[in-house]
Amino acid sequence: MVKLGVNIDHVATVRQARRGHEPDPVQAAVLAELGGADGITVHLREDRRHINERDVMLLRETINIPLNLEMACSEEIIQIALAVMPETCTLVPEKREELTTEGGLDVISNYDMVKYTVEQLMNAGIAVSVFIDPDNRQIAKACETGAKYIELHTGSYAEAKGMQQRGELAKLSTAADFALETGFIVNAGHGLNYKNVGEVVTLRGMHEVNIGHSIIARSIFTGLTQAVKDMREAMDRAALHAGL
Repeated sequence: MVKLGVNIDHVATVRQARRGHEPDPVQAAVLAELGGADGITVHLREDRRHINERDVMLLRETINIPLNLEMACSEEIIQIALAVMPETCTLVPEKREELTTEGGLDVISNYDMVKYTVEQLMNAGIAVSVFIDPDNRQIAKACETGAKYIELHTGSYAEAKGMQQRGELAKLSTAADFALETGFIVNAGHGLNYKNVGEVVTLRGMHEVNIGHSIIARSIFTGLTQAVKDMREAMDRAALHAGL
């Protein structure tokens, strides 16, 4: 069964709109766990626009499922990760002007820093994932860093329509196959929702999908626990239909 990681960044985004104390992303993580989430993902950005150190520390102490910390290859964030000790760190690109992560990490152009970050985290016993576009050149270079996981950026697939989306799905399938051959455990995420998650879940060897915005958006109307249950059901239906 493909695992579901729930990203709760947008709960913190609502909190930060008033610079107050609610809604609390830690409480959201507990509700997501009750709904069947297999892990919780948060992105501690350098500008702290949503998740902050307090959130990460309390999540580490509170949840009973794995914590995945998305982070830039930054010495400051590396030190925080080493203090928190999440189960996994996912290395992502980061631009201050972006609304959300816009693409995969360019491992080829930033190889030395990526490799250094992977080594620092893995030496401490933290599993490392690299968030990259479905590009075999980037996957091959990421393999050289020693990272254990790869998370394929599904944004282009999620935004495409019709035949273009079929083409983007084919790219993801090819990339997933290549990543498996190079020894990676394959995850995927970005822009996935209740309608498009099924085809990604059924890609060969898919281990985990990470979903945030769609689940948090639905939770406004259904509550977060139910929204996570609904996503889990959508994933399981797709797997059952595919005979997985």
